[in-house]
Amino acid sequence: MGKLNLNPTKYPRSDPDIVFGKTKPEVKNGFRKYPDDYNPILEYWEQIESGVTQVSKKVYQQYEEIVRWIDGYKEWFYSPKRANHVIEFAENYCCHSKGKMAGKKIVLELWEKAYLASVYGFIDIEGNRKHQRVVLIVGKKNGKSLLDSVMELYGLVADGEGGPECYAVATKKDQSRIVWLEAKRMIKKSPALRKRVRTLSYEILSDFNDGVLKALASDADSLDGLNVHVVVMDEWHQWKNGRALYDIMADGTTAREQPLIIMTSTAGTIREDIFDEIYEEAEIQFDNMKLGNKVDDRTLFFIYELDKKSEWRDANNWVKANPGIGTIKILRALQDKARRVDTNPQLEKNFVCKEFNIRETSSESWLPFEVLNNTDRFVLDKNGRKLICITEKDEEEVRIEKAYPRYGVGGVDLGATTDLTCATVIFRVPNDDMLYTKQMYWLPSAIFDKRVQEDQIPYDHWLEQGLLRVSEGNKVNYKDVTKWFTEIQNEFDIYIYKIGFDRWGSTYFRDDLNQTFGTGVIEEVAQGAKTFSDPMKRVYVDLEAKKINYNNSPIFKWNLANAAIKTDTNDNIALIKTSNRKRRIDGVASFMDAVIVMENHYEDYMSMI
Repeated sequence: MGKLNLNPTKYPRSDPDIVFGKTKPEVKNGFRKYPDDYNPILEYWEQIESGVTQVSKKVYQQYEEIVRWIDGYKEWFYSPKRANHVIEFAENYCCHSKGKMAGKKIVLELWEKAYLASVYGFIDIEGNRKHQRVVLIVGKKNGKSLLDSVMELYGLVADGEGGPECYAVATKKDQSRIVWLEAKRMIKKSPALRKRVRTLSYEILSDFNDGVLKALASDADSLDGLNVHVVVMDEWHQWKNGRALYDIMADGTTAREQPLIIMTSTAGTIREDIFDEIYEEAEIQFDNMKLGNKVDDRTLFFIYELDKKSEWRDANNWVKANPGIGTIKILRALQDKARRVDTNPQLEKNFVCKEFNIRETSSESWLPFEVLNNTDRFVLDKNGRKLICITEKDEEEVRIEKAYPRYGVGGVDLGATTDLTCATVIFRVPNDDMLYTKQMYWLPSAIFDKRVQEDQIPYDHWLEQGLLRVSEGNKVNYKDVTKWFTEIQNEFDIYIYKIGFDRWGSTYFRDDLNQTFGTGVIEEVAQGAKTFSDPMKRVYVDLEAKKINYNNSPIFKWNLANAAIKTDTNDNIALIKTSNRKRRIDGVASFMDAVIVMENHYEDYMSMI
């Protein structure tokens, strides 16, 4: 356990130019107007890049993407006018409703302006917004409800929408009314808004455009027939069985040209529900950005969190999860909590969850992208009896000839045979510490098109690239896997020395392999921490050192990015399998089976090559 540091000195929040940004609005007759070319996204990004402020890895990656879109992305472009419009609406017409700032106009911090500009600033030629859903996860007491209320009221009276239906929703009525009541109080503090809207007991009405703002809960009499323009889902980490409510509200947006789903929350303790689903969706989105796969262009994910649980012990990291620390959120209150947790570790779980968005889950991501990524390739020249290793250096392709491999070790992950299946062959060559990897994947033909369509995973591209094959029928035929191993042996002249196999795998497949390669080739691999922990730790080190050449395979890279681990009290790790089709790790399981068998026979294998 590291030393506790309670004083954030690296990222000062006392300078107004840091908190609010260097660009100041012109104020005339009390009205704040920003320059026509004002771009808070670029100003915030400059702070992040220069080290003036610090953000989580996910926030960094999201803004890195957003900045790339500024000059145009597909059919969308950035409109400073549209971005400024919502910012100026907030600062001219919306007021604080509580505390010492009650009744005073809102002055947005730079991170808030960048957030709003990202949501509202990107439009198409018709003027419709690019983004139709935004997910903001941020530590408690950072002003989520205020931002939600601003966006609800903007959607109600300033978004140019006819008959806007705006909703604040939750699974329980009391919870859904939190944002609605904040909007109601904000209206009462604002003379300009009071002139345009009426606040009733259970709804807010804007007669000039037939708009309505209501709080709804899943226990309402009926949620059918909604025509949603804006919906705020606040603190959805508390939702139990939340998917049904989410789906109803999302379905209600389909008739609008530019609807907006706003999801704001801290982390929570309810597992395997809507929070985990959306968070996992965010992780998939960020992985796909790195891998160059298709992403959801309509959604933004801003996840302010600590990147590691242990980071809470250094106050310099707190801003990662609390962008409003020291201004919106009181620093001293957080320091006092940290002191109590330091003396009473039992308080840590709730503390890091609510203040720093560290989910209390049993699993964690195994490999950072910079560790798993390796763009090196290789070519097997059977006729020339050489392996050619290809790497990029100073934008030039460098080819190095190595000895040709003679023996390989296989690994198989069949799964249930109704989804993705993978086979692996790994091999080494003399005088080379590199581990080379060849793989093949299969999907049943009956579900192939459905998987491409529904999962938004580029299986069709991988099929064209020869990285994946289609197995006829509604499940993968194990004989197709056996056939691939024989191809490696016959077409590449790489003799299959051993094949690692999940002990719970198909008996028929095991018999087929025994008949094809002999009874001494198949070796059972027990799945679990006892077998996997040390080999996985060594694989991590080798991946980091770029000593595993998997031919820059995008499908294996995707599998590696999906891999999650569970750590026990003795620091043993095990690979976690998931039923989520978008997070397949079959390629990793197959690879690890091969690695474990090679390690079990390492001396014999090395003596043969």
